[in-house]
Amino acid sequence: MKNISNDVPKSFDELIKEEFGVETTNKKLENTEQNEVEYDVTKFKPIANEDLVKILGLTIKRDESNKVITFLAQLSAYTEDSQINISFNAPSSTGKSFIPLEIVSLFPEEDVIKLGNCSPTAFYHEQGEYDKVTNTIKVDLSRKILIFLDQPSTQLLERTRSLLSHDEKIIKAKITDKNQKGGNRTKTVAIKGFPAVIFCTAGLRLDEQEATRFLLLSPEITYEKIREAIYEKIKKEADSKSYKESAEKDPDRTLLKERILAIKAADIKEIKISKPGLIRELFFKNIKQPKPRHQRDIARVISLIKVLALLNLWFREKDDEAIVANEDDINEAFKIWETISESQELNLPPYVLNLYKDVILMAYQEVKRGLNRQEIMKKHFEVYGRFLPDWQLRQWIIPMLETSGLITQETDTLDKRRILITPTSEINSELDGVVEEIFAAK
Repeated sequence: MKNISNDVPKSFDELIKEEFGVETTNKKLENTEQNEVEYDVTKFKPIANEDLVKILGLTIKRDESNKVITFLAQLSAYTEDSQINISFNAPSSTGKSFIPLEIVSLFPEEDVIKLGNCSPTAFYHEQGEYDKVTNTIKVDLSRKILIFLDQPSTQLLERTRSLLSHDEKIIKAKITDKNQKGGNRTKTVAIKGFPAVIFCTAGLRLDEQEATRFLLLSPEITYEKIREAIYEKIKKEADSKSYKESAEKDPDRTLLKERILAIKAADIKEIKISKPGLIRELFFKNIKQPKPRHQRDIARVISLIKVLALLNLWFREKDDEAIVANEDDINEAFKIWETISESQELNLPPYVLNLYKDVILMAYQEVKRGLNRQEIMKKHFEVYGRFLPDWQLRQWIIPMLETSGLITQETDTLDKRRILITPTSEINSELDGVVEEIFAAK
């Protein structure tokens, strides 16, 4: 018989002992007679993205890609190391927190951590368990869904970069606390596991090191979506009890909640992929020149593939203790990726990219010259029906677009006090036209 003792995951206390060479105290008694709930998996059927859109659409209108990706990201918490991190970036009142909070209600409460803004020290103390012997705060974030309802402090983001990058299974951090005499005391924090992290912020600008660790999403702000959301809000507030009962009694939604519990109970440790060649073909299909960021992008695509396989684990091939993602999972993952790949490639929230296309490009095509900020804000009001604050345009949007290479800024030759903004796509198209004329003349 095969000896699989080395394949059994170590407990947190064993990992702490291995790392620090000290036995931990206050070990919790293990209940060897735990009653595991058995689920009737025969009532589950293969589920595709379209099915998720329909089920999640009971309470979330439009935002098809956003709600599917958010659901898969939260489900990724039950993978070993394929967790997906999401950052919702958009102006206030656009539904940034609504989507993740609505979807996370499908998941077990004990697996969900919701936080507003907090400091690193507060986060570690709140979520951790202090061990006096090792002077260590143990924080176990395995199989957790961590939702920040406001942008975390910069320090917390900086200190969790390794966690978000999945660098190590146990990550050590140092924090300082005040002791009883008012002096500083250093403590070691040992963070185990990789949570699925989602944070929602009205701030549009992210440090590049954080941005590359997240899928950048923005809620839809179309008139149709807003209108349907208002109708749904009226329906909900008119009789919130009946509204909630109606949603909870929906058979497909109920079955999805039970499916999530069954997936969690299955405790799948490994997910393999059957056709890596197909992934290479589809990923490089629209990439002209590989960039460093693509290394993280392909990791996200692979995570999507694995989570889709996990969602249908009862209908996937088994390889020992692993399940095998098939061609359907690969194709479905790339369908999802295609809806957001452009903004991820440019390292921009979709809201900023759409503003560039709908406002700046359209305004430029109307006047065929560089635009000043006032012209952009005027066009923004025409398109979206609301004012764009000058400081937001100046401090966030323009620098992001310039960094991504979508615009250039230059001084107005007629008025040196003004800066004109020109889309680089228009400049490049004009240059291409000149080059074509030169070669045609030759």
